[in-house]
Amino acid sequence: MSNLKENLGNCFKKNNGAIFKYNRVIGQVSNQIPAIIRYIRHRKDNLIITCVGRSFQVYASSHFRLLHVSGQHPDDITAMAADRRHIYTASNKCIYAWRAGKHVKNVYRGHAKNVHTILPFGCHLIAVDEDNVLKVWNIKEAGVYLEVAFKEDFKVTAVAHPSTYVNKIVLGSEQGQMKLLNVRNNRVVYTFNLRSSRVTCIEPAPAINVVAVGHQDGCINLIDLQYNQILMKLKQDWGTVLDITFRTDGPPVMVSASNHGYVAFWNLEEKKILDQLQVHENAVSTAICLPNEPLMLTTSSDNSMKLWIFDMIDGGARMLRIREGHIGPPLCIRYHGHNGSTILSSGEDCSLRAFSTITETFNRNFGKASYNRKSSKKKNRFQDDPHRMPPIIEFTSETTCEKEWDNIAAIHAGTLQATTWSFHKSRMGQNRLMPQKFYNKNRPDIFVETTCIVLTHCGNFAIIGYSSGDVEKYNMQSGQHRGSYGNPAHKAAVRGVVVDNLNQMLVSGCSSGLLKFWHFREKVEEPWRTMRLLEGIAFMRSHRDSSIVAVALINYIILVIDLDTKGIIRKFEGHSAKLNDLTFSPDSRWIISASMDATIKVWDLPSSYMIDQFRVEKPCISMTMSPTGDFLATAHVSCLGIYLWANRTLFNRVSLHSTNPHVDAPLVELPSNLDVEPTKVSKALVDEHELIFNQEENLEQIDFVYLTPRQLSNNVISISNLPAPKWQNLLDLDIIKRRNKPKCPPNVPKLAPFFIPTLSGLEIEYDVSTGNVGRKKSGSKISKHSLGNHLTNFANLVEITASSTDYETVVSRLKQMNPADIDFEVKSLDPLSDGKVMIQFAKIIQHMLLSNIDFELVQSYLSIFLRHHGLALFEFSEVIENLKNVTKLQEASWDKIEKKLMFGIGVVATLRNFTQ
Repeated sequence: MSNLKENLGNCFKKNNGAIFKYNRVIGQVSNQIPAIIRYIRHRKDNLIITCVGRSFQVYASSHFRLLHVSGQHPDDITAMAADRRHIYTASNKCIYAWRAGKHVKNVYRGHAKNVHTILPFGCHLIAVDEDNVLKVWNIKEAGVYLEVAFKEDFKVTAVAHPSTYVNKIVLGSEQGQMKLLNVRNNRVVYTFNLRSSRVTCIEPAPAINVVAVGHQDGCINLIDLQYNQILMKLKQDWGTVLDITFRTDGPPVMVSASNHGYVAFWNLEEKKILDQLQVHENAVSTAICLPNEPLMLTTSSDNSMKLWIFDMIDGGARMLRIREGHIGPPLCIRYHGHNGSTILSSGEDCSLRAFSTITETFNRNFGKASYNRKSSKKKNRFQDDPHRMPPIIEFTSETTCEKEWDNIAAIHAGTLQATTWSFHKSRMGQNRLMPQKFYNKNRPDIFVETTCIVLTHCGNFAIIGYSSGDVEKYNMQSGQHRGSYGNPAHKAAVRGVVVDNLNQMLVSGCSSGLLKFWHFREKVEEPWRTMRLLEGIAFMRSHRDSSIVAVALINYIILVIDLDTKGIIRKFEGHSAKLNDLTFSPDSRWIISASMDATIKVWDLPSSYMIDQFRVEKPCISMTMSPTGDFLATAHVSCLGIYLWANRTLFNRVSLHSTNPHVDAPLVELPSNLDVEPTKVSKALVDEHELIFNQEENLEQIDFVYLTPRQLSNNVISISNLPAPKWQNLLDLDIIKRRNKPKCPPNVPKLAPFFIPTLSGLEIEYDVSTGNVGRKKSGSKISKHSLGNHLTNFANLVEITASSTDYETVVSRLKQMNPADIDFEVKSLDPLSDGKVMIQFAKIIQHMLLSNIDFELVQSYLSIFLRHHGLALFEFSEVIENLKNVTKLQEASWDKIEKKLMFGIGVVATLRNFTQ
């Protein structure tokens, strides 16, 4: 297995940058491809599989915890399905069978066009492609069992398998017809002419012979397949029926999903609608009622997944759990805090969110900005809100005074107002940052908008730059205006503002190429110093701990300015398109920049060289570096997720060299969660992979319990797993019996029953040999017991070991006894017959000491043996020889343990002294 993984790793090796290695993507939940569920018997839980572009994610329905993510497919996934053993995905004209959601077992190739429908059918897999060709695949052999090419007058759009219909499936068409097809002999059993509207979905009902058929015009027909009879006609008012599901936990309720985000609950007994609910902003791609549970799962292309529970009085459902991300691509991302576990993100959906790099459970939604929060609260989240503000294009945050007042300030696209947010309360604040002079509607520059923003390190002030050239200061706690810089500060639009760590200096830059230094606290009309650059400024980023500022120019050049010397210390050029964003490494040694040429470059400040570059599929529009330096987070054009790149220099020795920035950068794929890509697997590796997994059952149903071997090593002394009272109480039985002795003797019954003769020993065994003695005419009525054997069953078992040397049987019997029984049996060992039984018991003790197993048990057994028979042992020379061997083994074992204990005590004492 290890060789297979190594070979797979070599086959799927991708190009990485010298410093950053692809890691994973966060913030993606679902898309327009319907999700599927699987019940895993071992977990006793339903697994939810959602599609996120070129990969799929597996969640646990109990807590919506992300379990694992598949590898990247060569193209977007077009269809998904699952059975008891595999997850099937269709991509780039191929079908992939995944085991445990992470390992590719089979690849089914042969379709000429992309597959849009998959249906597991026992040991076969039914797939329909865009060429209107239906293929029945043999899952195990990966061969085609049946191929049917339909004509244009019957274009297949939906497939279902009615329960109890052996070898038969129901096909729905774009023309509205349905066919019942026998896949064993390729024969159309019956054709159903229902409506002329396109069949969008077919769902078998819990009742036998009944299926629900959804149409594009919103009609739903419940059909009896056996008699070709329409049992019920329903119609929803929210457009196309995208999915249908039935509750199986009791109530006769059917759920239908529409392309406008609504679901309808139908009471099938009363043939009327029970309730309607808008569950998503976009079309509902999935609506599944979990088997035998009052739960319903819905997913949508709005990048959300929700679980609903039917516990309302009127039979309706309420939301139980939710997992969601941005509906629109992120516009600005920034790490928040000093531990590097939270990323703040603003998207085109006008929302501000916090994503955790540790677990999705910690993700938070701050909501959407509004001009009138009170009025917006009264509206449904899915309704159009006229008070909703435009998307946030830039924001800044600080952890200082996070719980006292708002600590996030944001500017919106094309607006004059800036908003404040609270990370601690996860909501929008009450303050609106706008100076009094802009309230005058008669001003000629009323169409001013915010262009840049920064928070001071203390968290008390926000500095905002405007397109009119103004630079204003606000108090974060009260939202009041606290001063202006210049009148105005610049004649052109302000593109960047920076404040040092001590609130001594403010730096502002404009689109005309002027960089001005201002005293932060004083109200000044003129800057302290002005620097003219060759080109206009696009934006500015700072590293406060090092007092350096990176200025991105509109000619794609990056200048690094020292705030102490007020001079340019580095100049980097190499990008061929507009710069989108840049960030510093935590130690300020690197500057990472991204531009519209889809390249990401890493510049080394001490050497002034570029040390790494790579190109991605889509341009990066925003990036941020973790405060701990472990991850680089990037957001890309038209991508809903946030991509994480691991810093290889933290866990591996990387030799960095200067690179020509004008050389074409190598293409690196966006991060996924697995290092394998199924399309690049050679057939030999797939066959080997299949051979390995064919020897196992479903991986999700395996009981993953690690069985510890009995002995890790022969040189290791191990103890048993028995409870401590089973061996500790052996040495204190006299005290325990004395304490538990009854105060009064037991009462003897007046009429005692007769007694059946039994054999000697702790286990009750009747002496059946004496039953027929009295019936013999010529025989003695006296019981004929053996006069020379008074041993118990356990003692007989010990005596047998003289010939069989099967000591483990005796040890197993001892482990099953309670302390009182062990004490009795050891005390009952017969010292007669030359001490043969005691010799064998001493050999059993010697065997246990040699095996180094059950160390605490052998100490207890040896102690009680010597206590009861210590004086009698000296009468037998052979017993004394065995006890000498036991003594040597005992001393060797204790020496070994004593050395380890003394060493551990010494190390602990040394460490305790260091801490003091």
